[in-house]
Amino acid sequence: MSTGVRRLRWFLLCAFALPLGAASQPKAQSGLPSLLPAGQSALSTQMQIILLLTALTLLPAIVMSLTPFLRISIVLHFLRQAVGTQTTPSNQVLTGLALFLTLVAIQPLASQIYKDAWEPVERGEITAAQAWDIGSKPLKIYLARFVREKDVKLFLDLTHSPAPRTPADLDLQVLAPAYILSEMRAGFQIGAVIFLPFLLIDIVVASVTLSIGMVQLPPAMVSAPFKLLLFVLVDGWNLTVGSLMKGFFA
Repeated sequence: MSTGVRRLRWFLLCAFALPLGAASQPKAQSGLPSLLPAGQSALSTQMQIILLLTALTLLPAIVMSLTPFLRISIVLHFLRQAVGTQTTPSNQVLTGLALFLTLVAIQPLASQIYKDAWEPVERGEITAAQAWDIGSKPLKIYLARFVREKDVKLFLDLTHSPAPRTPADLDLQVLAPAYILSEMRAGFQIGAVIFLPFLLIDIVVASVTLSIGMVQLPPAMVSAPFKLLLFVLVDGWNLTVGSLMKGFFA
């Protein structure tokens, strides 16, 4: 297992275990760092497993909503619809591509959280609460890069929270839904731009087929080879993925 994947695994474990207060046994018994503050009684192994499995049920929602996976999956869906290939590539292929691109995009963030938060708590230098505070700061800064002020203001008003002085002061209950709305908006904007050249081809082909009386032949069937040819000539996959990923590393 590569270092990046291992760090991402521990990052996800911390993201679920720390907020729920999942505790482990002392190092001498379990070999894992204690996630409970000093003086607090430890939970039984069975309860730890129940809490961890319960928390892991939220993992798909976290990955799909609070990572670049959200924008990437939306754009890839619009791209497939614009090209008109129906189910090619399949949903599994598009989801796998979006997942691996997401791992590439968040690898620096996961490495930073692993180094700053997990390693100290693993060595017993800080408590679980301190690790959560340290690890959530870079996460908040990362999410704040992509949120719109309008979306943040909406959830500040809904939660009746005071206006923060800096993005790092935003609470995750405000920042997380604001990030989701902002990313969906960005994904739909990119999808609309992708649709335009293919829509132009559909309009031209439909006009030509109707003008020569080919009313029995669906225009979509005629335009499909032209759209595929255009997509291949401009190296569409490289162009789309490259533009998406540059937006996350800018």
